[in-house]
Amino acid sequence: MLWACILFPQLALDTVLRERDDPDTPLVLLGGPTQRRVLQAVNTAAAALGLRAGQTLTAARALADGFSCVEADPRRIDQVQQLLAAWAYRFSAQVSLHYPRALLLEVGSSLQLFGPWPLFEARLRQELAELGLRQRIVLASNPVAARMLANAHDGLAVSDADATRAALLGMPIERIGLPAQAAEAFARMGLRQLSQVLALPRDSLARRFPAQVQLHLDQLLGLRNLGLGFYQPPDRFETRLELNFDVESHQALLFPLRRMLNDLAAFLAGRDCGVQRFCLHLEHVEGPDTLLKVGLLAAERDAAMLFELARGRLEPLRIPAPVRNLRLVAEDLPPFVPQRQALFDPRAQQAQPWEQLRERLRARLGDEAVKGLSAAADHRPECAWQAVEQGAQGNMPVVPGSRPGWLLSAPMALDESGYRLQGHAERIESGWWDGGDVRRDYYRIETRDGLRGWAYRDLGKAGPLWLHGWFA
Repeated sequence: MLWACILFPQLALDTVLRERDDPDTPLVLLGGPTQRRVLQAVNTAAAALGLRAGQTLTAARALADGFSCVEADPRRIDQVQQLLAAWAYRFSAQVSLHYPRALLLEVGSSLQLFGPWPLFEARLRQELAELGLRQRIVLASNPVAARMLANAHDGLAVSDADATRAALLGMPIERIGLPAQAAEAFARMGLRQLSQVLALPRDSLARRFPAQVQLHLDQLLGLRNLGLGFYQPPDRFETRLELNFDVESHQALLFPLRRMLNDLAAFLAGRDCGVQRFCLHLEHVEGPDTLLKVGLLAAERDAAMLFELARGRLEPLRIPAPVRNLRLVAEDLPPFVPQRQALFDPRAQQAQPWEQLRERLRARLGDEAVKGLSAAADHRPECAWQAVEQGAQGNMPVVPGSRPGWLLSAPMALDESGYRLQGHAERIESGWWDGGDVRRDYYRIETRDGLRGWAYRDLGKAGPLWLHGWFA
């Protein structure tokens, strides 16, 4: 087995930055008691001002000005970790959140599907960068070694037990996950690296240190297995974003909405499903939430498409009061069936699939503005179809080519010299029961330009043929 560890060294800060549309503004993450606020993390712009993690807020304000302060939110960090586990589930069925700020994935069985490890690793890094998260990635022969090697390495790949052991021997004692008291004791003994600890007699270690120390060393070397609990994706998706200020315009809601839908798309990809409807709750300081429902006719999971659909429904919405928070809930998560395409697709790259165009039209014009057509049990051509909801299935089979695909709204008289008849007449007599009685003989015609049409003449009446529709 091969285990990859993805460590997120700045997860708390990245969780805040990915939700802001001004990442270049100096920002610090605060923690600690009210009496002594401490800077837990700073972004690049704040570091350029001379701020650093560990400073007190008082010292930081004395040193620089013009930076924003944000409280660390453990709940939001936990939500992001759950999202990351859902994202990683698409690559491996064994995903663990055993360690904080890290993902463990068993990837040995996934290499045949996602390619050799360098390509697989590059894909992981690219998708995590799109999610706005910095990372370190290490590959090792067991999960504990992968996690501890990530403390000092990024991009290291050791695929067997011997190579893993060799990489571990040079690790500093304080970075291999030992209890703090044990690491301090080893340091007082003059032991700085794991190789020096392993050179000690095993029975001496057992006498001087708790059993937990020897157990951890054995797990680190792969001599004992670590019991891991594996992630199981939930049956619904819910995320909530606190804006920390009142928003009154649709435009200011688009950036957080895009980020939330990107997270939804990552969740759907990991769960190998799509979404057919979701709800966006606009939470106000006072009064009930404004509810925006987005429904699709077929399951989708493309982030750009979901954003365009939600944006199309949000823009015409009247917001009754300033928005303080956003909450996105998706419970209808059916299986996703990708659109079938030929190996050599002749469509132009800028052409849009019908499914996406249909959903964009419904989002812009409203659900009632886009309808489908279904055959009806009536011989009269003008009554032989009816408008139905998109995606509804008709219950009357129609022989392909038996009726024109384009029926004119009003029949048009034909010049007798401009066409020729093809075949015999088809007589239609119907409608006596509802006052719309018709008695016609229909003919297939072909014009001088090669166009094929459908024309009729009323029974018992002289005169020209009347064009009623065109065949494709």
